[in-house]
Amino acid sequence: MAKILLVEDDAIQRMTYRRFLELEGHKVIDVDDGIAALKVFSANPGFDVVVTDVLMPGLDGSGLIHGMLKIRPDLPVIAISAGRRVLTPEFALESANFAGSTFELTKPFSRSDLKIAVDKAIKR
Repeated sequence: MAKILLVEDDAIQRMTYRRFLELEGHKVIDVDDGIAALKVFSANPGFDVVVTDVLMPGLDGSGLIHGMLKIRPDLPVIAISAGRRVLTPEFALESANFAGSTFELTKPFSRSDLKIAVDKAIKR
C-alpha cells in the first residue's frame, strides 16, 4: 500500500482515479488544483507517488512537478493528460517529462494502466 497524492481538476475523473487507486489498497489524498497540491505536499512531502494532471488552471502540472521536485528530488511522479483543443496529449506529457515526471499516461487510461504505472513508480 502506497500513500498517493492525486491532483486532478475534473471532479468525475478525480473520483474515478481515486477509486482505481483505493481498489488497489492505496491511501489517497486528492486535490483539485496545483496550488492546493503544492501546499499539501509542502506540509507533508512523505507521499510515495504523485499522480497529477498536466493541464489545469492556476499552477499546471509541469509547474507543480518542478515545485515538488525542488522539495524532494527523488519523488516518483506520474503525469496524466488528455490534451486540449490547441495542445495534444503528447505535447502536454512531453512538457511534464521535461519538468521531471517519472511516467506519463494519456487519458483515457484503464485501471490496469494506472496500476502498472504506480507499481513501477513505487519499485523505482
